[in-house]
This record gives sequence, C-alpha cells and structure tokens, in this order.
Amino acid sequence: MTRRNYAISLLQATQDSETLNRLCELAIESAQRLKSIESLIPGSLRSCVQAGPIEGSVWCLLLTNNAAAAKIKQLLPALEAHLRSKGWEVTAIRLKVQMSRKLP
Repeated sequence: MTRRNYAISLLQATQDSETLNRLCELAIESAQRLKSIESLIPGSLRSCVQAGPIEGSVWCLLLTNNAAAAKIKQLLPALEAHLRSKGWEVTAIRLKVQMSRKLP
C-alpha cells in the first residue's frame, strides 16, 4: 500500500481501490434493483424498505419492522420474477428487519 501525503476525494479513493470500486458498484446495483421493484411494493410500505447487500445471486432487503417484513414476504415470488425479467440473476431475496436503537 502506498502512502500519500495529500488528501484525495472519496470518489478517487474508490476508483483507485479494486475492493472499494466493487463495493460501490454493488451498492449502486442494489439501489437500482430496489427502484425496479418499487412499483410492486404497496405505497404504504415503500418507506419501510431499503436496499441491502448483494451476495452472489442473493439480495437482501432491509425493513423497518416485522409487519412490513411479513407483507413483503408474501410478495417475494413476484419481486424475484420481476428482477429476473429485468436481467438480474436473483435466486432469492432475504429479508432483514433493522432494529432501531433508542438512546437513553
């Protein structure tokens, strides 16, 4: 690893690092996938869903509560089929509920 004595932008650091560049690409793809399925998610649930990590052919959706997860779980076959029809290799969508932390 080369040490620099000057500041570089985050974009430049991302482009210079193969690992960071790949991570950035995955984050962009995850956001694109969410945008693609947004119309299939009921309007009242859209604010409860965030794009999560992509691990191979498995994509993760982050949800704000268990009720949203239960409803999205019912939509998974349609969401997966829609993503495959758009050209993404998705064999499964994982759901993860993000617990909010309350400060004392």
